Amino acid sequence: MTVLSDWTRKFLDLLARRGPDSQVSADRPSRGDTVRIHPTAEVSDQAQIGEHTAIWHYAQVREGVRMGRECVVGKNVYVDFDVVIGDRVKIQNNALIYHGATIENGVFIGPAACLTNDRRPRAVTPDGRLKSGDDWEVGPILVQEGAAIGARAVILPDVTVGRWAMVAAGAVVTHDVPAYGLVVGVPAVLQGYVCPCGERLQPVGGEEGNSATMSCPVCALTCVVDGPALRQATHDDHSASEEGDHAD
Repeated sequence: MTVLSDWTRKFLDLLARRGPDSQVSADRPSRGDTVRIHPTAEVSDQAQIGEHTAIWHYAQVREGVRMGRECVVGKNVYVDFDVVIGDRVKIQNNALIYHGATIENGVFIGPAACLTNDRRPRAVTPDGRLKSGDDWEVGPILVQEGAAIGARAVILPDVTVGRWAMVAAGAVVTHDVPAYGLVVGVPAVLQGYVCPCGERLQPVGGEEGNSATMSCPVCALTCVVDGPALRQATHDDHSASEEGDHAD
């Protein structure tokens, strides 16, 4: 005969009362009919969850979290206290996001990715005391609009991942990633640039000073490399390119 723990009995009773297709726990405060929280998820009453957001099996969202509209939080995701998450963010299964992180609109966080917050982690102080919150400084992380963090990638503290950048699966990011940048490896290094559609940008002309023109082979977006950064081409850039062509 199998003996069930009190926690298991309560959990099975909850599922029986709510039914197999239920998405929202009965004892959870109302967040509107459009928010879907699976009964096994643990979402703090002090977390703000935007409309049309779905939080799935066994995810934990802690106090002080501010999460926007139309987000998807996968199975076993951990979102630490006071994390800020924008609209239409996808956080895949088993991702870990620790406090100090800010994630802007439209960001993709891949399966088992980890956003850390302590560059010099120790469990104890040099004299052997268990470290408390006063014994270390949080290193913030900012992931800007549209960026993508690949599966099992690790983002170290004090890092900004720029707009529409892409971090390859398994990469360890120790420094800032420029907008549209593609970084790969351990430690991650800049390998090129990507379009907002996800395709790698290709060079289409020679350099003008410190700038080079790049284009997406799929959607034909044209961008200009300016130092390590990338920006979408303007009318002035196109005019300068045409003048260079006529000069030849």
